[in-house]
Amino acid sequence: MGLGVGLPVAVTGAGDRPNDLASVIRGRRSVRAFDAGRAVPRTVIEDAIAAAGWAPSPHGRQPWRFAVVESFSRRAALAEAMAGTWDAQLSLDGQERAIVEARLSKSRQRLHRAPILIVPCLYLSDLDVYPNADRQAAETTMAIQSLGAAIQNLLLSVYAAGLDAGWMCAPLFCPEIVRDALGLGQELIPHALLPIGYAAKDPVRRERRPVAELIVGWD
Repeated sequence: MGLGVGLPVAVTGAGDRPNDLASVIRGRRSVRAFDAGRAVPRTVIEDAIAAAGWAPSPHGRQPWRFAVVESFSRRAALAEAMAGTWDAQLSLDGQERAIVEARLSKSRQRLHRAPILIVPCLYLSDLDVYPNADRQAAETTMAIQSLGAAIQNLLLSVYAAGLDAGWMCAPLFCPEIVRDALGLGQELIPHALLPIGYAAKDPVRRERRPVAELIVGWD
């Protein structure tokens, strides 16, 4: 089944989304505003994490684990723990203080209002070990690539179930802070933050590049 040539696909409401692969892939969107009053069914999260587990990985090691944060107090505590790092990173952009404060507020709101947060973590303990440093580094890179594939599976599963999600990269800048805030083991490396819930409003979607622009060689 071809995915077309990057044409927009109609986004439908929860419960009436098409379930063919092309529509799910093209319909998935990054949502930042969630309906805090609508709970997320546990089965949706479990099914999404199960889908993540079917992603390809180096030697089938499945180097990923997922922390689910549901209670408001835990979400708020995580947001506060990360606030200092957010502030420092945004300030490095050289923006005015008022703009930094506004962006910090929006980031906090996303974590406060999303009924569920999933924190995908890189898990390297089961990777093959090599005496060659370059080969070992490549093994780690493959694990990171496979974590991205697992996250994509998770996001598609959530969308197909009638919900939406976002992908925040903030944990990359403070993995230790996220790990400590959630009480995770030292072997886990937080890589992303996925707010999940029912969209409060439709996001603005960016145009996709045409297929002809994406293909740089075909001989």
